[in-house]
This record gives sequence, structure tokens and C-alpha cells, in this order.
Amino acid sequence: MKIESNKVSVPATPEKVFDFVTDLNNFVKLLPAERISDWVGSQDYCSFKVQGTATIDLQVKSKNSPTSLLLESGPKSPFPFTLDVSLASQEAGTEAGMVMVADVNPFLKMMVEKPLSNLFNFIAARLTEEVKN
Repeated sequence: MKIESNKVSVPATPEKVFDFVTDLNNFVKLLPAERISDWVGSQDYCSFKVQGTATIDLQVKSKNSPTSLLLESGPKSPFPFTLDVSLASQEAGTEAGMVMVADVNPFLKMMVEKPLSNLFNFIAARLTEEVKN
């Protein structure tokens, strides 16, 4: 399963956006606070419970400053996945987007595809509010 977020325009340099997203402590600022509990975060790892579903944990797999960050699921996540955050310089700042690739069966895909798509679009939109020059 592959889910792509909307591409968003962040009013900051790619370096500033990269510095923000590569510190996973900041990830909590991008999540819908009313739907998240049990947050734990550090520079290279975060874990949180999504209301009514499962615990998700992410860890940094690789960084390519200032254009991309690759995160991978940890052992608490209900299925294996990667989350690729891509950044590209543009006149007004940075274009940002995310692509999640997950190994899920067709039944699980039907249940999680729409909520995850909504979550990644929410995260992308919050990025435009949280990071500014």
C-alpha cells in the first residue's frame, strides 16, 4: 500500500524545514492533539497512540540534508512501513510531501487507507503552520 500526502508550501528554507522534521521531538506538534495520547519522543524516535486504534512508533532510518528524511516503523507499530518526507526548494520557501509505503493485507488496507491518508494530509498542513522563517 502506498499513501501520498498533499504537497504543501512551507514558508521557510529547506534547511529550516529539514532541521524541524529530523528532530522527532517536533513530530508531536504536527499531530492532531485531540486524537493522540501516550506521546514519547527523542531526537531519532517517537511513539504515540492514535485514539481508537494502535500505538505507532517511528525511528529515523536515513537523512539526506536538506532534501529528505526516511522514517521506519518500530516494533510497537501494527504493521511494517516506511515514511519518506521529501523537501524541495521553491521561490516561496519549501515544497514538502510525504509518502508512506506499508506492507498490509487487503482487508487491513481497506480499514487504514483513508484514516492514514487524512492523517498525513493533516501533518503536511500543520507543517506549513509550525515552520516559518
